[in-house]
Amino acid sequence: MEQMIPGLGLMLLAYLMGSLPFGLWIAKIWANINIREYGSGNIGVSNVLRTVGIVPAIIVFILDAGKGLAPVLLARRFLDDDVAWLAVGVCAVLGHSLPVFARFKGGRGVATTCGVMLGLSWKVLLVLFGIWSGTLWLTRYISLASILAAVALPISLVVFSYPTVYVIFGIMLGAFVIWRHRPNIRRLAAGTEYRIGQKAEKH
Repeated sequence: MEQMIPGLGLMLLAYLMGSLPFGLWIAKIWANINIREYGSGNIGVSNVLRTVGIVPAIIVFILDAGKGLAPVLLARRFLDDDVAWLAVGVCAVLGHSLPVFARFKGGRGVATTCGVMLGLSWKVLLVLFGIWSGTLWLTRYISLASILAAVALPISLVVFSYPTVYVIFGIMLGAFVIWRHRPNIRRLAAGTEYRIGQKAEKH
């Protein structure tokens, strides 16, 4: 009970940090464009890569991952309950995908989830990165690579013998990331999904 107030405070902080729309800002600063008017209209790393280029995309990835990592590290520093760590991580991803500072229209949550997992388990993150990079190399679809990594998240937590609460967390977070990829799934089915290296056009 004594950790409830700081726990709620860190969850709110995680959501607000997650809500910082770095993709929107970096695209505006770097190329003076509204990223929502290009490609998928998403403000995440993939659309920044297609629209603005690899350097700003790397910057956005680092910043978006940091939004997940920093709150989890703070939670691990100040809270003893690992369930609270997981809740803080979820709030960071929710903030990124449903940002209060960008009219609740955010990214898919992949980069921020990477940051969360780096703070919770680098071993699981390493496995997910292997699946993601292997799928990307074979198919050139960033979205498909992200979806398969999301599927692998709870499975990896089981393989590494994490507690049940972690597995539930993995199922919820993985399902949320896949749900956020609904437009990509439709484009994959229609054969119109963007491949890496393909330039995004203005709407």
